[in-house]
Amino acid sequence: MTTRTQRRRGNARQARLKMREEAINKRPVHAGLIGGAYKPLQQGDLEKIHRTALEILQTIGIGSPTPEVIEYATGAGCWVDGNGRLCFPDSLIEDSIAMAAREYTIYSRSPDHADLQVGGYHVNYSTSGEAVSIYEPAERSFRPSTLVDLYDLGRLVGTLDNIHQFGQMVIPTELTDPREHDFNVAYALCAATQKPCEMAFSDARNVQPAIEMFDLVLGGKGRFAEKPFLSFGGCPIVSPLRFGEENLDLLVETSRLGLINDIAIAPQAGATSPAAMAGTLAQVTAEGLACLAITNIVSPGCPMTFAIWPFISDLRTGSFSGGSGEEALAMSACAQLGRFYDLPTSVAASMTDSKLPDAQAGFEKGITAVTAGLAGANRILESAGMLGSLMGCSYEALMIDNDMLGMAQRVVAGVEVNDETLSLDVIREAALGPGHFLGQPQTLELMETDYLYPEIADRSAPGAWEEEGSLDIMARARQGVSEVLSRHYPDHIDAQTDAAIRAKFPIRLASGDMQSGNGRW
Repeated sequence: MTTRTQRRRGNARQARLKMREEAINKRPVHAGLIGGAYKPLQQGDLEKIHRTALEILQTIGIGSPTPEVIEYATGAGCWVDGNGRLCFPDSLIEDSIAMAAREYTIYSRSPDHADLQVGGYHVNYSTSGEAVSIYEPAERSFRPSTLVDLYDLGRLVGTLDNIHQFGQMVIPTELTDPREHDFNVAYALCAATQKPCEMAFSDARNVQPAIEMFDLVLGGKGRFAEKPFLSFGGCPIVSPLRFGEENLDLLVETSRLGLINDIAIAPQAGATSPAAMAGTLAQVTAEGLACLAITNIVSPGCPMTFAIWPFISDLRTGSFSGGSGEEALAMSACAQLGRFYDLPTSVAASMTDSKLPDAQAGFEKGITAVTAGLAGANRILESAGMLGSLMGCSYEALMIDNDMLGMAQRVVAGVEVNDETLSLDVIREAALGPGHFLGQPQTLELMETDYLYPEIADRSAPGAWEEEGSLDIMARARQGVSEVLSRHYPDHIDAQTDAAIRAKFPIRLASGDMQSGNGRW
């Protein structure tokens, strides 16, 4: 016979289970957390960098402008000096900052994923990188990356909660024709995930046809313009202070079309920018403001990411050192400069110099990822999966980094302090009653809403770890990757639309590679 006490305990347990079930989807981390607590630069520093950038643009200018850009810019008040360099008056730069878009949205194609609100202090983590190789753990070596790799990486990112956007992680090295490259990358991203995406185009002439593909995916002409799910990358500056023709053409074309310009400007301190950190920040700020001016001359208010990404050199060798403490500092300073101008920003983080997903990769990625978030960078790219100073990519690292990014975001989320969270009544009840908080309703609720639990990292006791096979994090990640990619073949493009896309574009991703049973995993 069930007693009243047993019924009461049973009802209490059911209530606790219901509370936990209701809380389980309220994760403590998510896209768009508010950052900005870390500020490596003082207000006076920001103003000095700004004034120096203006002087650079007016007295040194930017070399190698295209005839089209010269026509646009001189019509707005710029001039070409005796060295053929395009110079910008202070007033034009100030006007460009004033008219620039303060925020933009990169949309998800599914309610299962969040739209990216880019601007203010909202923090989002994204992949990107365009590596040329994939790390194979069994051989402990790298092989050339392929179109199928890009698709598989996108499938995996689609399942990883702490990565908010899928940016192009690898180059399909088998595709040498720019037209085939651009259309196949665009297709692979659409097929692999419905999260917001990002890619770099090889040729500006391919942008408009790609938008036709995106409209087909969304089900109608003009749909992509209404809700763009992809931002358009490119590097329009070749440091120091020179335009890159192909990517400048891309910047003009995407601006003309009103698309999201997702540029990246990456001088290397000590090589293509000064070794002095402040000098590098001044130069890259000038380079970013020049692109902002061109964007707003072509199309006032067109969204552009203020993406100044100074890379750090190991001055002993001259090689790029993306995992350094100086890199963490530089990217945080750039996020702060973006907030100084009130512009949407991106920075690069998690760029380990290690060739393996090892302890070096862990501390380099963790430090750079958390400082970028605390600095309030809107989009933190290169944030997962990259190895070897961006030359390589790893499926296992991608899954491990998802855990790392969850921890970084939990730090960014901070501590909520209010009358409820100060828990005075809860403390009183525990102190005067059972002497612990384990059975408190608050504990059961907050275990899901305030605490984050890793998917790959192991928290078991040593004895339990040994009984389960003594697996290290790389082995657990390999298992996780295989479990996801052997079964998760999403149907994000219906058969009729897929046939229409394949009839119009030279798609090289075979249908059989997009179905289970292909033997890859």
